[in-house]
Amino acid sequence: MSCVFPPPPQPSLPVIGTDHRFPVRRIFCVGRNYAEHAREMGATAQADGLEPPFFFTKPGDALVGGAGELAVAYPPQTTNLHHEVELVVGLAAGGANVTVDAALGLIFGYAVGLDLTRRDLQAKAKEKGHPWDMGKGFDQSAVCGPLAPATAVGHPTTGAIRLRVNDQLRQDGDLAQMGWKVAEIIANLSTLVRLQAGDLIYTGTPAGVGPLQRGDRLLGEVAGLPELRARIV
Repeated sequence: MSCVFPPPPQPSLPVIGTDHRFPVRRIFCVGRNYAEHAREMGATAQADGLEPPFFFTKPGDALVGGAGELAVAYPPQTTNLHHEVELVVGLAAGGANVTVDAALGLIFGYAVGLDLTRRDLQAKAKEKGHPWDMGKGFDQSAVCGPLAPATAVGHPTTGAIRLRVNDQLRQDGDLAQMGWKVAEIIANLSTLVRLQAGDLIYTGTPAGVGPLQRGDRLLGEVAGLPELRARIV
């Protein structure tokens, strides 16, 4: 059976230490998974552990990924583009209703990512009670460095997670501050959708999110993982 037009290219990430690439299927994100970030966004109930984090998605082709300095286009219809540095999990297997004990066995590897947000569009949508997909799921809104296999780096649970913009430290946290840990995130998400190999999960951002301008250079770091470098163009 032939297609009516050529299928779009498969989004993928390089795997460090190999010539292989990780094909990306879907992108899931955890909202407000660090208490201090929840507070800076005004979500005191979540910051105090009274409500669980929630999930949202980005299209797979919103991915800008790879090694070296990635060129990321400043998106249209916003004057308030925000950065959010995150630990990203790539799955090699999936399933529904996965247990916490089995969750880590689904993981292929980890990377440093940026969840970019059109904060002004998101805020307007929230005010009106509208979905805020266009604040989160726009083109090139999911930036990600190369994947490090879990067989090489283990399953990080502590260590620095930082973002520098033009060499100035903007975000400075620790993975230990995550409200839901990686295995809990996977288990909970699998009760809502059937996870599959190729899914990426952005696990939340520490406090310090803020605006970006054209020309800004970003350096994202998670202890033990390849750094992420990007430039806003």
